[in-house]
Order: sequence, then C-alpha cells, then structure tokens
Amino acid sequence: MSNSADTSASESMFLLSRLLLPAQSAGAHFPWTSNGFGSGCAGISRERFDEMVALAHANHVIVRALTVFRGIVQQAQDERRAAWADSALAEEQARIQAALAVLRAICEAFQAAGLDVTVIKSLDHWPDLGSDIDLYTNADPEIVIGLMKSAFRARIAPRSWGDRLAHKWNFLLPELREPIEIHIGRLGQTGEQVEFAAAIPRRARTVTIEGHGYRVPSTSDRLMISTLQRMYRHFYFRLCDILDSAGLVSNGELDYTDLERAASAAGIWEGVATYLKIVSDYVKRYRGAALDLPESVVASARFGAERIYFANDFLRIPLVPHSASLYSSQLTGLLRRRELHSSARLGLLPWLATAAMVGQKITGSDKGIW
Repeated sequence: MSNSADTSASESMFLLSRLLLPAQSAGAHFPWTSNGFGSGCAGISRERFDEMVALAHANHVIVRALTVFRGIVQQAQDERRAAWADSALAEEQARIQAALAVLRAICEAFQAAGLDVTVIKSLDHWPDLGSDIDLYTNADPEIVIGLMKSAFRARIAPRSWGDRLAHKWNFLLPELREPIEIHIGRLGQTGEQVEFAAAIPRRARTVTIEGHGYRVPSTSDRLMISTLQRMYRHFYFRLCDILDSAGLVSNGELDYTDLERAASAAGIWEGVATYLKIVSDYVKRYRGAALDLPESVVASARFGAERIYFANDFLRIPLVPHSASLYSSQLTGLLRRRELHSSARLGLLPWLATAAMVGQKITGSDKGIW
C-alpha cells in the first residue's frame, strides 16, 4: 500500500472512530455537531466516502457508522450524501437479512436433531454482522458434517493445518456468500482450549433478534472468545471489537469475578485484562473518558492502547514482545496444570506461524496454513 493510501485509510479510521465514539458532552443531544465535525462529514467527497464504507465493512461497523453518518448529513440537509448512505445501508442490510435467514435455519436444524449449537462472534456486532458465520458445538464432527450436507447441500472448504488443529470446518452453502465456520469441541488457534469450550453451551444465554431466539455465549465467555481471537490468534483489533466490548462494560453486563475465574482457569486472564485495557484506552482517545474497569483488570494488563497502531485496515498489536509474552504465559499455565495434550498443541503455534510467514513470502498466501 502506498503512503498516500495508508494516510487515506488512517484518516478513514479516524473518521469512523469519531462517528462511533463521539466525545462526551454533558447535555449534548447530537454530539457529532461539536468542533465542526458535522460539517466535515457533510463535505466528504464520493471517493472518500467509498473508502470509509470499505473500511467500515472490513471492521464490521457499516450499519452503525452509516446510520450515524446519515443522521449528520440529513441534519445538514445534504440529500446527496444521505442518498449515498441509504444506498450502502440497503445493500448491507440485504446481505445481513440473507445471512440471518440461513443462520436461523441452521440453528433450528441443530435443535431438531438434538444437537447443541451456540452462535459465537457473529451476533456480537449487531446490528452489524461479520463476514462469516461462526458456530460452536460439542456434537460429533461426523454428525455435524452429515447434517450440513444433507440439510443445506453444503460442501466443506479445503482445510488448512490451522483449521485441523483448531478442530473447525468451513461449510460453503449454495445460497450464501458467507462461509459457515463451525468449531467442534475446541477453541483457540491450535485447539488448546477444551474445558472452556465444552462449557460454552451450558453457560450460554438466549438473545432475541428480529423476533427469533439465538443461543450465544455468556458475557464472560463472549469476552474470552474475543480475547482468544484478537490477542492470541490474529493480533489485531477490528473497530467492532472496541465498540462491542465497550458496550458490555458500559452496560454493566460483565461479572468480573466470573470473568477472572473462568479466564484464569483457561490460562488467559492476563490476555483478557490486556484486551480490556486496550479497549478502555482507545475509547478514552475519542470520548475523553476511559471505561470504568476494576483495579484487578488494570493491574493484570500487560499493556494498553499505547502499543497498538493502525496498518492494513486494522488496529495492530506488536507480536514481539507483547503478544509473545501472552503466549508464553498461556503455555506456562497449561503446563503448570499438567494439561500436556493442550500444551503440546499450543507448542506448535510458533512453528505454524513460521510456516505461514514462509508461505506468504513464497506464494503470497498463508491460507493453506492458517
């Protein structure tokens, strides 16, 4: 990516963050109008708007961001830019409705077959939806594969080394552009999380979206899954992660005692605390006030948002030494608890990462590995 493209993307991330994390202003009915921010949106070019929409898609905030943007330009009586937002929103909402219909059918099919199924990650972003649909189940893999093939004419996408270690399958359905990713019996980049994963259906709760109920992880489990994904696997945040997790904290939904107990048992408490500290610090940059985190979280965090940086559409976490130290802590915890099988799986991660880097340099893709 050129320097000018990098700068443009960084400016779009700033704009999205300002839209979705408006500065706190006591008594302000529409805080985006302060400091000339509203007029800046009203003057956005079509090219810049399209760049913002693409970045919002990548960060799973398209509906939330454009709903705010549309409100700003409508207040400015800018019908042309309001129409841009309406068109992009209509396209995205059509995609979401199609995906929800399939998700609902899959959940009903699992339940009819007497199989547990929990929707992980995908509904965390509501009213936005991710680029794939993630499910977790403790059911037998062969039964799951048979159900997906017979009920939905699904075919299994080629599985990478990482997919096999993580014990997950991607199913491609004829009528759906998004893959259905089903995690079976394990979580974590190398499938090292067994006990935590097995308890997810038992601890799950039901949420209602557009009149239909879906089983989703408990609030603590949801945050732990996000931590595994961001701090131990991808090493970057999407803007949706900041918004979703900040909402959990601000709404008072987190039971910190349960969270610390469960995360400590899984060996990722320091990762969870660091994740929350990054979210809180990022929120403070834009809103002017950090999240109200307990001292136990702040004290256990290894670092905060001062270490993250924007690159290639996301908020990046340095691998060395920051992410590496969390990996070492998780491995040490597994070894201390004598979880030797899980420790052996997790011990493969550096080799897998090295193979992915080599594959990326040789072929331009790491898909056969991750």
